[in-house]
Amino acid sequence: MNTIVTINAFHDNFIYLYQYDLNKAIAIDTGDSTPVLKVLEERGLNLTAILVTHHHRDHIGGVPELKKKTGCKIIGSDKQRINGIDCIIENGQVLTFGDFKINVIATPGHTRTGICYYIPQNHEGGILFTGDTLFIGGCGRLFECDAKTMWNSLQKLAALPANTKVYCGHDYTLENYEFALKTEPNNPVIKQRLSEIRQAIQQGKLTVPSTIAQEKATNLFMRAETSEIFAELRKQKDRF
Repeated sequence: MNTIVTINAFHDNFIYLYQYDLNKAIAIDTGDSTPVLKVLEERGLNLTAILVTHHHRDHIGGVPELKKKTGCKIIGSDKQRINGIDCIIENGQVLTFGDFKINVIATPGHTRTGICYYIPQNHEGGILFTGDTLFIGGCGRLFECDAKTMWNSLQKLAALPANTKVYCGHDYTLENYEFALKTEPNNPVIKQRLSEIRQAIQQGKLTVPSTIAQEKATNLFMRAETSEIFAELRKQKDRF
């Protein structure tokens, strides 16, 4: 069975290794090379590729060193702003690694060239790496696009199977649900979700993954029925 290893980096970043074919792995958003190299050595893994969701430094800072030391391929959508890309990808493209495939989903909003990576459903459900597009209980800031663009990208993700597991680029989960409860103080589902998150953090557990179903039920940004509602929520969150 393929395995996902979650690596903490910096203050709140998540880097992921997806292990396949026994001793191979792909990495997602390697902002820092040091912890990735450590895990690769500990587990005896060969890094074959790095998938990049967007060009921000905290997601690509470790790419040059990892490419130098492992010879892995760099895959992403923004050749101008991500050095060393070997494979330029675009929406709808399908990548093949071993016996599984990864669907490329363009999700502009946080950046113009943002990408999410979706491994289609099997008996355990699909897997979605969202970078800074969709967070657990939240979404990314609008640095390069307008609210409607981001809202449309979230609608794409909302259309994926309900049991798809969501792995995001940062751990903003507690803050996101504190904002959600402030916005909807009488919502029992959000109250319960915030309680679960607080308990998980107290126990030293990770806040990833979530699921598409869970995000559609508790994430205010995924639940926004129009881009106008989404835009107002995003403004409020920026001031929170």
